[in-house]
Amino acid sequence: MEPAEILAVALEHASKSPTTSLVSDQRIRKRVDLLCRNLQNRAGVRLLLASLLAKIHNPKVDIRKPYTEIGGPDTYSGRSYDESYISPFIHSHRLPTNPTTAFLTPALRNRNIVLTPDVDLVGRPPEVYKAVLQLLTDVHTGKVRAEDLLAETIRVLVQVRDEQDHRMQSLVNALSSSEGGMPLSSEEIVALIEQHLKSRGASRLPVLIVAAAYKAASKRLGEKILTLASHNAADEQTGALGDVEVTLIEDTGVVTSYEMKLRRVIRDDIDRALQKVDAAVKSGKEKVHNYIFITTEKIDENVKEYAKSLYEETGVEFAVLDCISFLRHFLHLFHRLRMDFLEAYQELVLSEPHSAVSRPLKEAFLALRQAAESREE
Repeated sequence: MEPAEILAVALEHASKSPTTSLVSDQRIRKRVDLLCRNLQNRAGVRLLLASLLAKIHNPKVDIRKPYTEIGGPDTYSGRSYDESYISPFIHSHRLPTNPTTAFLTPALRNRNIVLTPDVDLVGRPPEVYKAVLQLLTDVHTGKVRAEDLLAETIRVLVQVRDEQDHRMQSLVNALSSSEGGMPLSSEEIVALIEQHLKSRGASRLPVLIVAAAYKAASKRLGEKILTLASHNAADEQTGALGDVEVTLIEDTGVVTSYEMKLRRVIRDDIDRALQKVDAAVKSGKEKVHNYIFITTEKIDENVKEYAKSLYEETGVEFAVLDCISFLRHFLHLFHRLRMDFLEAYQELVLSEPHSAVSRPLKEAFLALRQAAESREE
């Protein structure tokens, strides 16, 4: 069978036994559960999936040798199996693993060694790597069939996915059931978003805050945002001027560009923005009117003044704004649209891929909103 068929068969096998383990050895079951349920590190389970797939596809390989650099006829490219077959499979079925290959993570890249239980991969948490190395050896020594272990791993991942979906839907339903009360004030929404920004892994949130503001007020402003680029895509790759690009309705030319910084904005940032604007004009694009930096850190007065000074020279207005101050001003300026903003922000947060906004961060927002809206009578 081809790799895609092998995965399809394993998924079908797992689906027939959603709540019953397909592996008899309790220690192996515990290792699989550890890999599939660990929120800190999902690379281990992708390593396991790719290695099992390779072993089933070509039984002659040594499952512990996922690096062709080792040499010999029993090696294989774990990364090729991971990127070519595991990636589309997990994305198609929304399985909770790393969104990208495990073989580019610090613990696994640039290796050319046999992955035995005594190897220290220097990864965190160490128990994840110990578990996956032991599972590879369990297959190698015949303690468990690769086919059974693959189906069992997929079964647990599907179970984790469904549990997470149920938890998320319960939070959304709880919000829906509380509709009809007094809407949150602008300041209460600011406090809610500020709490969310303090959560771990919140680097994407300032982009969504600005995008939600424009989505809520698009008709009033006569402007709209262009499609947001992915979280980890560089501007050079996408051709975008910034993280959020605003255009006039019925137009495509960028009139305002926002760039987000989770650190202090420095003069070099403004100079690079100026170069991007110049390059855009030279390439025939319409000249941007505003280039705005949104930061979550303190704004240096000298940097603010430097940004302001460029208008006479360029005709483009550069500005550096504090993220929360921007939000507060928007919500008070468009006070009657404050709940539209909150709904737009929630929609954007929940629709982001988990690689940009993690499940825990999505759940944190829903829980924070529920707490904010659950006023005591």
